[in-house]
Amino acid sequence: MEHQLTYSLIDKLKKNRHLESDEWRQVISDCHPETMEYARQLAHTQAQEVYGNKVFIRGLIEISNYCKNNCHYCGIRCGNVNANRFRLSKEEILSCCENGYALGFRTFVLQGGEDPVQDDAFIVDVVQTIRKKYPDCAITLSVGEKEKESYEAYYNAGANRYLLRHETADEEHYHMLHPQNLKLENRIRCLRDLKQIGFQTGAGMMIGSPGQSVDTLCKDMALLEELQPEMVGMGPFIPHKDSIFANEPAGSVDLTVYLLSLTRLLLPRVLLPATTALSTVSGQGRSRGILAGANVVMPNLSPLTTRAKYNLYDNKAITGGESAEKITQLKEEFNAIGYEVVIDRGDYRRE
Repeated sequence: MEHQLTYSLIDKLKKNRHLESDEWRQVISDCHPETMEYARQLAHTQAQEVYGNKVFIRGLIEISNYCKNNCHYCGIRCGNVNANRFRLSKEEILSCCENGYALGFRTFVLQGGEDPVQDDAFIVDVVQTIRKKYPDCAITLSVGEKEKESYEAYYNAGANRYLLRHETADEEHYHMLHPQNLKLENRIRCLRDLKQIGFQTGAGMMIGSPGQSVDTLCKDMALLEELQPEMVGMGPFIPHKDSIFANEPAGSVDLTVYLLSLTRLLLPRVLLPATTALSTVSGQGRSRGILAGANVVMPNLSPLTTRAKYNLYDNKAITGGESAEKITQLKEEFNAIGYEVVIDRGDYRRE
């Protein structure tokens, strides 16, 4: 059979949770419908064995689109003079939580740029208040690179999870995507600090970002194996009109879905989102992601007045099932493919 070697390596991945670099190269290079489907079936079964047919929903609250960094791909980078800036107050964030709790959300994800105004004191105060008001909920933060002491303060205030995509595990590729003041070694230091402190920690990358290759993806998968993150965020690269990558093509949905499956086999218990970017590029992207081994979606709880302003990339999906007010539609979408949206914190399940 044409893809027999790849099938055998995918079997090996499922059994051993490890591949050598040349084996990763073979598997990732062989992204064809037959191999995608083979990996998808194994990953779907693996996710079902650990989490059943449950889809966990996280309430995303975009707290600020101010950012001190100037990452080349990002629509809210500090150098984008066309960005329509906002930052939510503590009261606005708590209002989002109140609305989300009533809708059935038991995880709140506070995501923002590296905003100097929303400093450690602000984050700690917000987290402490949410923890006191909603003791049965998980609190996830995604506010960038910080010193270990800051992460410890967030954890002690009551945060449970932290999302920090590594973006790429290749040094040269990292410099293509980021300004010179940002270093891959510091990003990985942050991830290791978060794990050591006790956070459920999320890494991840954009699929199809400019300069990405099979070899850089092999390094990404090796890093995920080393880090053993509890969460992996992975979606297709989407260009932003006000970035230096404005004319670059979007990443492949097929390759993204394939890598979701491979990630599920590498990390059987991982919490794996079907991302907003996936549903932005493909109308069926979210369902495809779930059927390929993903088990998390993150509808938007942010105020309607600010959702379009948190513009990391162009044409972001902000309506329909991506809006918390359409949660019934989301449930129907997943029921149609045999899944159930549950009211649950959806914590990582350790062996």
